[in-house]
Amino acid sequence: MDKYTGKRLDGRYEIQELIGVGGMAVVYKAYDTIDDRTVAIKILKDEFLGNQEFIRRFKNESKAIAVLDHPNIVKVYDVSFGDRLQYIVMEYIDGISLKEYLNQQKEIRWKEALHFTMQILKALQHAHEKGIIHRDIKPQNIMLLQDGTIKVTDFGIARFSHSETRTMTDKAIGSVHYIAPEQARGDFTDDKADIYSVGVMLYEMITGQLPFEADNAVSVAIMQLQADPKPPRDINPTIPIGLEEITLKAMQKTPSQRYQSAAEMMQDIEAFRQNPLITFHYQYAQEETATKYVDATTANSTTGPIQYDDDFEYIDDEISSHSKGGKLKSGNKNKVPIIVVSCLAAAIVIALGVGAYFLFSSMGGGGNTSSQSSSDEVDLPNFVGQRLEDIQNNDEYQNFNFTIETRESNDVDEGVVISQSPSGSKKVKANAQITLTVSSGRSPVKITDVSNMTEETAKSTLERLGFQVTVERETSDTVSSGYAIRTSPELGTSAEYGSNVTLYISSGKSQVKVTDVSGWTQASAESTLKNAGFNVQVQEINDDNTAKGLVVRTNPEAGSSLDYGSTVTLYVSKGSANKTANITVTLPAGSNTVSIVAKLDNVIYDTTQQTLSPNQTTSYYVPAITASSGTKTLTITLDGQTYAVYTLDFDKGTWNQTGSYTYVPPQSSTNND
Repeated sequence: MDKYTGKRLDGRYEIQELIGVGGMAVVYKAYDTIDDRTVAIKILKDEFLGNQEFIRRFKNESKAIAVLDHPNIVKVYDVSFGDRLQYIVMEYIDGISLKEYLNQQKEIRWKEALHFTMQILKALQHAHEKGIIHRDIKPQNIMLLQDGTIKVTDFGIARFSHSETRTMTDKAIGSVHYIAPEQARGDFTDDKADIYSVGVMLYEMITGQLPFEADNAVSVAIMQLQADPKPPRDINPTIPIGLEEITLKAMQKTPSQRYQSAAEMMQDIEAFRQNPLITFHYQYAQEETATKYVDATTANSTTGPIQYDDDFEYIDDEISSHSKGGKLKSGNKNKVPIIVVSCLAAAIVIALGVGAYFLFSSMGGGGNTSSQSSSDEVDLPNFVGQRLEDIQNNDEYQNFNFTIETRESNDVDEGVVISQSPSGSKKVKANAQITLTVSSGRSPVKITDVSNMTEETAKSTLERLGFQVTVERETSDTVSSGYAIRTSPELGTSAEYGSNVTLYISSGKSQVKVTDVSGWTQASAESTLKNAGFNVQVQEINDDNTAKGLVVRTNPEAGSSLDYGSTVTLYVSKGSANKTANITVTLPAGSNTVSIVAKLDNVIYDTTQQTLSPNQTTSYYVPAITASSGTKTLTITLDGQTYAVYTLDFDKGTWNQTGSYTYVPPQSSTNND
């Protein structure tokens, strides 16, 4: 285990695992305990803590990214530059590098290549507008997320365009397979150096190979200076002409002949995407010294043995060996690097060879120099992009013998010429044999699973497969609003490339009406509402008008329309909240009729008359007294005499007699007649 895994930096960042090793730094996955998120932490290697050049570059990266805020550029959250530890805390990208993806796929469709390129250009446009030049654009520094989103990373040798003017001041020229010629020479670099690197990446994506390959970094750098790349269509004939033109314009040796900005290149790409048959007919001014194709063998033979010291640095393309490309030897640090001298020597050798050839030819050397009579030759048109039936029905093409080959193509309509051999726009002998490769139609494409993706991600995923996408919306009780539910044709089936696929996006849950269940038993009400798709909560309440166990009402009320899965509360009666006092008063024996008055808190509650029994007691039933709480006093009088007092406690539900008095019957009247 390395020294950082399992540790916590500055009491905040818990290092979880090592995820990458570069030339000057190591990268870890970590957890930010304060902001509760996963981050990536790039830590400068211990051996470079005393190297001011590496420290400067490390700080430069953090400064460069800190001023950038773009969805296609990795974010910086925090930096720390201590004496014993220097690190940058960045957005954690859960994906693979574009280089890894290219290695897996070998060759990708040009539509996918343009999808990636447009995102990279958008990131660079933002950086260039902020005055930052990346200077190390390569697939290893491009991260690819699962949804096809691109993130540009590693601004380690970036610089602000207004600060330094020469690459050699920084002693870093980027990865040799992708650097612009002016970077290799140590000349002034601006945003057009990044455009060149994008062109190289686009070339690699659409052809499956790099434009310049050699045994060592020096030879590749010389080829960047001297060699013309092989036209992409010579490697992959299915590439449309317009795309080849875009790629080669971005890779022009002279910066003034390239695209002058990322926005300008994006404009051409967008025009091409709208019409893949478009051609731009770019014309380039002739340079003083024309470039020639120089292979690795030629490059090595013209430069001689290479020696190394610490005056000049190449950055190799592999992340784990950042500086293994070595350093070119220079006799004087203030002079142009030896690579330029070597390139000039190579150019002189080539020029002398070309001059000698023409001198020899003009003197009649080299055997038969007479040219083929032009009367035996005819102009060979460019048939690519034309329909085969139009070619066969055109009398102007009777001077050619056609051989027809067919091939499936997802980019070219059925019956349209994909490529020809020999290529067009040249002279050939009359009745020459011309091989036309014609599209036999589009191959079926399997529909991938886009369920639960956002609308934007699902749509772009299907479009990258080559489908036209129509979006429909429908309610869903299981998929959140704005996310994909399904496709038609459905997942796993195959459809013709370019055909229409309907993408169904959730507009939210369906609406359900709340049934009126008042007066129902709790069990019946719960079952009905749950079957309708609601979650049910039960709350018991007192209710004088509803029997215990029956539903009083719902919330939301009956008739309301709610989302499927919403919660409905059932209010169930637990009976009346009032308590009733039933008081029976025992009356004394007697032979007379008494007037009875019942007072409740000194207020007359009931009055009646009752005849007493001479031999036994009788009873007076006080009308039921109901209340929900509190204490009341009940007083009973017989013929105006207090006879009994009761205390009624409705909080406790107790009714106690607290006073008892003797009743004296009135005297009978005497007649003196």
